[in-house]
Amino acid sequence: MQAMNDHHQPPLDLPALFHAQHTASRALIDVPLAWRLERLQRVQHLVETHGAALADAVQADFGVRSRQLTDVADHFVLLAAIGQLKKKLPRWMKPQRVSTPLYLQPATAHIQRQPLGVVGVIGPWNYPLQLTLGPLVAALAAGNRVMIKPSELTPQSSALLADLLHAVFPADEVVVVQGGADVAHDFASLPFDHLFFTGSTAVGRKVAEAAAKNLTPTTLELGGKSPCIVDASCAAGSGLADAALKVAHGKLLNAGQTCIAPDYILLPKGREAEFEQAYAHSVARLFPTIGGNPDYASIVTDRHHARLTDLLDEAQKLGATVRELVPVAVSSGIANKSMPSSAGGQKSLKIEGHPRQMTPTLVFNPPAHSRLMTEEIFGPILPVLTYTTLDEAIAHINARPRPLALYWFGTDTAARDRVLNRTVSGGVTVNDTLLHIAHDNLPFGGVGESGWGAYHGEAGFLRFTQQKPVLVQSRWAMGQLFYPPYGQRFEQVMGLLKRWL
Repeated sequence: MQAMNDHHQPPLDLPALFHAQHTASRALIDVPLAWRLERLQRVQHLVETHGAALADAVQADFGVRSRQLTDVADHFVLLAAIGQLKKKLPRWMKPQRVSTPLYLQPATAHIQRQPLGVVGVIGPWNYPLQLTLGPLVAALAAGNRVMIKPSELTPQSSALLADLLHAVFPADEVVVVQGGADVAHDFASLPFDHLFFTGSTAVGRKVAEAAAKNLTPTTLELGGKSPCIVDASCAAGSGLADAALKVAHGKLLNAGQTCIAPDYILLPKGREAEFEQAYAHSVARLFPTIGGNPDYASIVTDRHHARLTDLLDEAQKLGATVRELVPVAVSSGIANKSMPSSAGGQKSLKIEGHPRQMTPTLVFNPPAHSRLMTEEIFGPILPVLTYTTLDEAIAHINARPRPLALYWFGTDTAARDRVLNRTVSGGVTVNDTLLHIAHDNLPFGGVGESGWGAYHGEAGFLRFTQQKPVLVQSRWAMGQLFYPPYGQRFEQVMGLLKRWL
C-alpha cells in the first residue's frame, strides 16, 4: 500500500518541526474546551472513516492479521477512550478547589490544570494504531501539541497514519515523523515538555537516557514477564478449562505480541497434564487452524520469528519439555494434538500458510537462567512452572523485576488477597486476562523495569497536564505574625498553632 499523499509528509527537520509546535504552544496557553473537543472529533472521524484502510495497512505490515483483530484491539479501544474524554473533559479541565489548613486561613487555594506544551509520542509496532493514537488523544484533550514517531517495523500503517493526520492537522498541532532508530534517537533528544514511549525495556532505557539530557519528563510503557497464577482453588474440570481458555486468549491474541500477555504460568505441582489438555483444547477452539488462518496473526518480522525459534531451541537443549499444539482435523470436527518438538526445535508437523505464523507452544519447567525465562517472550510460547505452596509462587514473582501485569485464577478470596497484597505489578486482572487495560477508569502503566507513569482516562489527561497550585491570599491575612523580628508574640502564636496540628 502506497502512502496516500506524499506531499503531506513535511520535510524531516526535527528542530524546525519542534520549534513550530513550541512557539504555537506558548502563544496559546489557555486552550479552550472547544479547541480540544474539535481536535478529538478530528481523530474520531479519521478512525471511523478510514478504519478499514488502516486495518488493511496493519495486515500488510504483519503478513497475517485480520481486520477484526485490529478493529477490536485498536479501533474499539481507541474510540471508547475518545468517547470518555469528550464526556468527562469539561469537568476534568475545571480548577480543583482544595481545603486550606487553619494556619493559612482565610486564604483559599485551588489547582489550575494547564497544558504542558509539546508532547512527543514514540509508538510501537504491535498495536500501531491504539498505542500511538491513544497517547495522542490524551495529549490533545489536555490541550497540547503533539509530535509522533511511529514504528519503522510497520511502515505501511505508519505512512498511512501520517498521511491521514497531516490531512486534518497543521504541523504546529500534530505532526508525524518517520524513520529508523537514528530518527528515533534524534526525536527522543528533542526538549519536549513530555515524552511518551511505548516499547521494550531495553529501548526504554535508551529513550530515558536521551530525554534526561534535556530533563524531559517521560512516561515509559514497557513490558516484562507478566505472571499468571493458577491457584489451587481453581477446580479440576470446568474451573481449569475456563482458566485455560482465558489464558490462551490473552496469550495468543496477536500471536502473543502484546505487552500484557501472560508471559508464564505458575501452576500447582501435579496438574501439568490436566492444564496441557485444557490449554490444547482452548487453542483448538480459538484457532481450529493455524496456517493461513487470518484470525491468528503472524510474527511481525523474520528477525522476531528467528528469535522466538532460538528461545525454544535453547530451552529444549537445557532440558525443558516443549509441546507444540497443532490443530488437526478429526471426523467429529476439530481437535488439537500436542506434539513434542523434535531435536533442535524443528516443528513436528509442518504448518502450511504464512511462514511467520508460529505454532502455539507450551514449555514445561524451563531453567530459570534460560532466555525464555529472562527475556520478555512476545510470541505464542507459554512457559509452565510448577509450585508447591502459594508462598513459593509469590516468592518467585517477588525475586524478579516487577511485571507490567499479573493474572490470578481461582475461587479462594483469601489466597487472591494474599497475592494482591504481597506482590507489586503495573495492573491486575482476576479470573481473566488483559481486560484491566480496557477499563477507562483504571490507570494503565508499569512499575520499575516495566515502566513508569500511567495513562488512560483521567490518569492520561493528568499525565499531560501541569497541575499548577494557586494560593489566593485574603486581605484579612495575619501573615505578619510570622515575620521577624521574632519575639514573645511569635513564640505564643507558634505554641498555639502547634497544639492545633
